[in-house]
Amino acid sequence: MKPFRSRNGLTHGLTRASHLRFLGATRHFHRIVAPPMVYISGEEMTRYTMDLILKRWIEPRIDTKNWEFFDLSCKGRDDSEDKVLHDAVEAGKRICAIFKEPTVTPTEIQKEKLGLKKAWGSPNGAMRRGWNGITISRDTIHIEGMDLGYAEPVLFERHAVGGEYSAGWKAVGSGTLRTVFEPSDGGESLLVDERELTDNNNVVVAYHNPLDNVTDLAHHFFSRCLEADTTPYVVTKKTVFKWQEGFWVAMKDVFDADYKDKFIQKGLLPGGELQHLISDAATMQIIRWTKGRFGMAAHNYDGDMLTDEIAQVHRSPGFITSNLIGKRDDGVMIKEFEASHGTVADMWEAHLRGEETSLNPLGMVEALIGSMNHSAALHGDTETKKTMNVFGENLRATIHSKMVDGEGTRDLCGPEGLTTEQFIDTVAEAMDVRMPLMKTDKHVDPFVDPQTIDTEALRKMFDDLDTDKNGTICFEEFAKGLRRLGMHPKKLGY
Repeated sequence: MKPFRSRNGLTHGLTRASHLRFLGATRHFHRIVAPPMVYISGEEMTRYTMDLILKRWIEPRIDTKNWEFFDLSCKGRDDSEDKVLHDAVEAGKRICAIFKEPTVTPTEIQKEKLGLKKAWGSPNGAMRRGWNGITISRDTIHIEGMDLGYAEPVLFERHAVGGEYSAGWKAVGSGTLRTVFEPSDGGESLLVDERELTDNNNVVVAYHNPLDNVTDLAHHFFSRCLEADTTPYVVTKKTVFKWQEGFWVAMKDVFDADYKDKFIQKGLLPGGELQHLISDAATMQIIRWTKGRFGMAAHNYDGDMLTDEIAQVHRSPGFITSNLIGKRDDGVMIKEFEASHGTVADMWEAHLRGEETSLNPLGMVEALIGSMNHSAALHGDTETKKTMNVFGENLRATIHSKMVDGEGTRDLCGPEGLTTEQFIDTVAEAMDVRMPLMKTDKHVDPFVDPQTIDTEALRKMFDDLDTDKNGTICFEEFAKGLRRLGMHPKKLGY
């Protein structure tokens, strides 16, 4: 039987359905049939760990035949000339629930080492464009009974588009630089900026901040803060970077119109107004406000930097979620869930050398649970939504209890902590106790190849038993036929 994938990667889009049917047929266990979801596999240590988690934690209880799998490893992208990325984006647009493992954006050195045709760019930009990215939600993960950094949740919204990440640039000499805007409706050109460059060596950069989707970002942010009883703050550097004023104005307009009174009623609005934080001040407050219960929304670059700071206060990026929120043209919310950390390359190198490793998978598992729940919310019936939520809650509780009990990975439990494989086995065993697999009442027959059946002989046997030739076999005909064939059951003792 062909496996789903190896560490070297296999063709994208390959399903595990045949493997899961094999498990179901031989072990006779009830498993939840998961609704459609896109699963994007990545690279290195995180891919190896997620392969183990799927095998030990997920597949015994979740039938993933409706999931669509895409291999975004460097080799997978290279072999398909990056068609796999295009296909993954299209599938995500159609299904709207996506889980993504950490991926590698290869350097020129990695390109040569892996024998790639080219150093493929980061897939994140294509995903954010293809899914009409609005915001990247990054929240702290908390474990009851363990102090990590912030005592209560911290929520963050990072504008998913614009800023330095989509900038164009050129290295130039001395001369005149003009930035001109040409309206798409054919209107009069607008000179945005003109300046003289007197240095012999310069780098000129152009980027923009799209604002059309900030209204959607605002609704997403304020509704989450309200639900989580969290005080919201909007972060910009608008006192110096005047072009950031529009972001603040759009956020405040939505807040004042739809959320202000609700926050006041819940006592979550000090001073009675939405608070603005200069980004410099935000960096200090992130360190000081360790009690948590605050939320921040910021431009793309500021959001990237500030959430890295939050991750350090809250122990590491492994304890921060990262969810891309987009919107399909028909208004359906697209949500892509991933961990905030990378592929943990140094640990992968140690693994390849045969050394012990101890990777904490909590961030990836939180992302997987989130994507499974969103998939159920979009595509599942009431019972499916309930059972998927129960499964996720039990898996999360099992992981947390093991970490608190000293049976976690070494980043939490020190040198006596478990290896990557030991932790996965320990959680799997605990899940067997917490969620014992139920035997099914349904009888499953072994597979019989139809081509091996002699249909003509079978028809002749039926005709011989059907003595009155009415097309059915009654009990008397059946009993008489068995006696004639010498196959009738006999009473014991005779």
